[in-house]
Amino acid sequence: MKAVLTRVKSASVTVDGSVVGHVDGGDTGAILALVGVGREDSADAWETMARKIAELRILDGELSAVDAGAQVLVVSQFTLMGATKKGRRPSWVDAAPGSEAEPVIEKIVENLRNRGLTVETGQFGAMMEVASVNDGPFTVLVEC
Repeated sequence: MKAVLTRVKSASVTVDGSVVGHVDGGDTGAILALVGVGREDSADAWETMARKIAELRILDGELSAVDAGAQVLVVSQFTLMGATKKGRRPSWVDAAPGSEAEPVIEKIVENLRNRGLTVETGQFGAMMEVASVNDGPFTVLVEC
């Protein structure tokens, strides 16, 4: 499992011309989490990923999302699992199929909400337009 976590001033996801998820960073920032689920992920990788999204100190003042009560926008991103070591065309064989990945993304979102965070999402499997105003910019890659 991989995620790109970006501290943002704001971020949104639009599907078919309608905004389906939006976060506003306010004074401390928000987090845009692009999450890719792998075919070979351990059964508890989602728990580690949710903890990292919630607790990494990447917001202004070295605060975590939980510390700051920050909003989080979670977007499923199977392309993060693309293998690019060989050739010019990414291979998607490491990405979990949608039927396996969607419940994992839902578990991450539920875990974050259970921590008291406001969580918005993209639309699984849809062609999404993701917009963000990065803060810093501050972006980290998390692998579980």
